[in-house]
Amino acid sequence: MTKNLKVSLVLGVTVLAVIGALLAFNRSSDSGGDAGNAKPASSSVLVRPDSHRLSTAKDGKVTLVEFLDLECEACGAAFPFVEQLRAKYEGRVTFVIRYFPIPSHRNAQLAAQAVEAAAAQGKLEAMYKKMYENQKSWGDQQVSHEKTFRGFARQLGLDMPRFEKDWKSKATVARVDKDRKDGIALGVQGTPTFFLNGKQLQPTSEAQFTDAIEAELAK
Repeated sequence: MTKNLKVSLVLGVTVLAVIGALLAFNRSSDSGGDAGNAKPASSSVLVRPDSHRLSTAKDGKVTLVEFLDLECEACGAAFPFVEQLRAKYEGRVTFVIRYFPIPSHRNAQLAAQAVEAAAAQGKLEAMYKKMYENQKSWGDQQVSHEKTFRGFARQLGLDMPRFEKDWKSKATVARVDKDRKDGIALGVQGTPTFFLNGKQLQPTSEAQFTDAIEAELAK
């Protein structure tokens, strides 16, 4: 994708249009479905007992799962909208995040492991937000940003010896890889990919996204 195209996408369209355009670019194929027509994904694979929930609905009626890459520009563009949805549907929709680092993104894997290491200290959401809120300072670069991520951990007041130990441990790497393998098994080919109540959601506007959630809540 050229630099001019990236700029025009970010400045010229809505958040969800950015997502749609970049998904179309990143994926080699597209099912063309939506939450109403797509085949439901295996619930046991889509949301595992240890999957990270940013918000939880008491009735468990509606669940939105996002496979994300913390370095992905489209995921960064979607982040503010997802936060708006979380606020709007607090207590009514469960929001789950699954790691899906793209191999071509230099720092995506380490970023996911940093979030996972922070999660071990109860700071999952704080590190997740820190990554996206500062993505422009470290994303889309071919140099290591280990120093940057350590800085985030210090800013969050994490136990640094523990963070360092957990960050690159075999268990943390395996945890991130498990999410990615589940995504591949579910047909995820790019990020962000959303599943609403087990069905892949491919909206082209914010309104379509919200309408799909409302439809599930109304059932």
